[in-house]
Amino acid sequence: MGALRRPWVMSGLMRAMCVVLAVCATWFAVNLVTPVGPPVLLWVATPVGALLLTAAFRRTSRTASLPAPTRRFWGHLSVAAFLVGVAHTTQAIDVLTHPDVGGAYNGPGLLIFDSGAILFIIFALYRLPLSARSAGERLRVTLDGGTVVAGAAVFIWHFQTRVALGTDNREQVVGSLILGVLALVVVLAVAKVMLSGYEFIDKSALQWLAFSIFFGATSSLLQPLLASGHPHLMVTQVTIPVVCCLASWAAERERRTTRRPVAARRRRPFSLVPYAAIAAVYVLLILETWTGDHADQKMMVLGAVTLTALVMVRQVAAFVDNGRLLARLDHGATHDALTQLPNRALFGQRLQEALQQPGPVSVALIDLDDFKEVNDTLGHEVGDLLLIEVARRLEDRAGAGDTVARLGGDEFVVVMPGAGPSDATLAVQALTDALRVPAVVNGHELPISASIGIADGRTGDDASVLLRRADIAMYAAKRLTGTAFLHYDTAMSELGDAGDHPAQLREAITGGRCFLVYQPIVSLEDGRLVGAEALVRWDHPEHGVLPPDTFIPLAERTGLIVPLGRFVLADACRQFAAWDEQYGAAAPAVLNINVSPRELRETDYADFVAGTLTAHGVDPARIVLEITESMALTLGPATAALDRLRALGVRISLDDFGTGSSTLRLLHDCPVDEVKLDRSFTQAPASGRTPVAAAVIQLAQALRLHAVAEGVETQEQAELLRSLGYRSAQGYHFARPVPAAQLTEWMTARAPSPAATSA
Repeated sequence: MGALRRPWVMSGLMRAMCVVLAVCATWFAVNLVTPVGPPVLLWVATPVGALLLTAAFRRTSRTASLPAPTRRFWGHLSVAAFLVGVAHTTQAIDVLTHPDVGGAYNGPGLLIFDSGAILFIIFALYRLPLSARSAGERLRVTLDGGTVVAGAAVFIWHFQTRVALGTDNREQVVGSLILGVLALVVVLAVAKVMLSGYEFIDKSALQWLAFSIFFGATSSLLQPLLASGHPHLMVTQVTIPVVCCLASWAAERERRTTRRPVAARRRRPFSLVPYAAIAAVYVLLILETWTGDHADQKMMVLGAVTLTALVMVRQVAAFVDNGRLLARLDHGATHDALTQLPNRALFGQRLQEALQQPGPVSVALIDLDDFKEVNDTLGHEVGDLLLIEVARRLEDRAGAGDTVARLGGDEFVVVMPGAGPSDATLAVQALTDALRVPAVVNGHELPISASIGIADGRTGDDASVLLRRADIAMYAAKRLTGTAFLHYDTAMSELGDAGDHPAQLREAITGGRCFLVYQPIVSLEDGRLVGAEALVRWDHPEHGVLPPDTFIPLAERTGLIVPLGRFVLADACRQFAAWDEQYGAAAPAVLNINVSPRELRETDYADFVAGTLTAHGVDPARIVLEITESMALTLGPATAALDRLRALGVRISLDDFGTGSSTLRLLHDCPVDEVKLDRSFTQAPASGRTPVAAAVIQLAQALRLHAVAEGVETQEQAELLRSLGYRSAQGYHFARPVPAAQLTEWMTARAPSPAATSA
């Protein structure tokens, strides 16, 4: 969540808290020099500050503009603040009625009410909805929190528990031990929340609150400094008002914050908190050993501290380097390698964010006309330079809050948050004006013509539907002459709606109008056929053969993806077994089949796969099920289905690798055997392609994963990928997806002759 700060004005409640703290600190300082006035005056600020803090928390919990979890959090803290006030009021009564005890006095009332307050604080912290974490991240947070707790335990032992054990006051010993344990629990809770991140609490407010809780939990460590010479003083007489003031400031900041969704920011790959805890313990160790006369002990301590410091610096430096590498990989995963515009993944994220905001949203889909002719006549290098020029012009003329992205090939898209139909028309008109000027590329003057479809949406609309409508409008605009744009309306060509009828799709699945085509996967070493990917098509009675992107979204929304996916698996295995029986070694060694998350969530999916493979006599090790990287991020419990499939011997491939937002974490958490380099990295110019493609193959080799390059369209791309270490690839350079009969002819031409076989 993002935060917009309202104009800063200190409230009357906060001013009253500051006055109480100032008076308390002044009176404590005076008594530090010489006792003045009745002792009860030293305690007045504690209950007053606690009451003011309770009121501040309560007021924040009733702020209507804050989310429900936020209001609930501050409501729980108001109860804790009240209990703190009661606890230290009972402590004041105990101290004033037992003046002969002196020093720290931890009576039963203090322990009971402080324990209750701490439990409420922990309850409030742990009820905060925290951001999702992987198993590795949760382990790191636990270890970091344990380091902080261990460091705090050293200080609590040294300054409080050890001192209490040296006295004959049994109640003081028990009280010190209990308070020490409770302080460690609070430190652990605060460290856990601070290290885990936050969604519903303002960042600065939570930091101030965490600091106040930490200060309150550890402030009793200062009491031994007053033990001699000031028996009438206790640190809580001033530290509790300080805690109340800091916590009130946290509540004030929360109350004056207005939230808005923003794009997620990549977290720092490490936290400085545990390093600070280690450094603090070593400082204490040096101070304690340096006052003695043992030179050998001093040198050993100094050496240990120096070695640890060097290791810590080295580790932080490695974290920083890894962070830079991750930043580059993240940019490559969310940006197009050729134009450096946001790619499809980042476009989808920006569109979802725009649709969560109140107000209109418009999407403009831009397709360059006759771009293929540029590639065919002038070469791919000129085509790439033209795409770069178009991207630059679109980005220059787009609005400040708009997102220009490249979807792939010659397709671009613009997300316009807050733009209604009239605003979108003006914005797109500016884009078309920018494209009307011919581009000069490598000495060639190239006219630019584009067809643009605009879809007008509002808050809560479905992003995929909005993009589909823009696509329909764009195809309608292609019927016009020159660069043109149209807004979507329901009267446009039904071609765009061909895949939007569930009954027709259901009939196509059961009636044999869905069929498979196969794209070869070849060896980059010698061009041998090493595998094939099965792809589904719909032979529509009115609109001809439809590609999967026109009907797969409908299948997923209606649940028809399950019977469709089972048809694909069964038919592909049938054909695969027939090829294997007829052609033997010349047949594909493996068969890749795409699977959806909806299928994986079916409880019997693994059993269906096992039964299908058995029925057709197919070795599970020769079947590769492909899941997309973005899909793998949302699998959740369905990951168990992948584990069961791998237990059968089936291999799992991560398709479109490199386009998601959590690539490295995904390889750690998701059970996969293969990665397929996304075509956006394959088709980019060599200068932009090589670093990412090289990083992916090195990563795959390090993790012992098979790597396949997708979308290879030229011999140059194939040779570069082979030089980087890729052994398998697929793409139009080798073969387009073809029906089974055509791939059979391909294998027949490459099958060994009977004479050669007998020889």
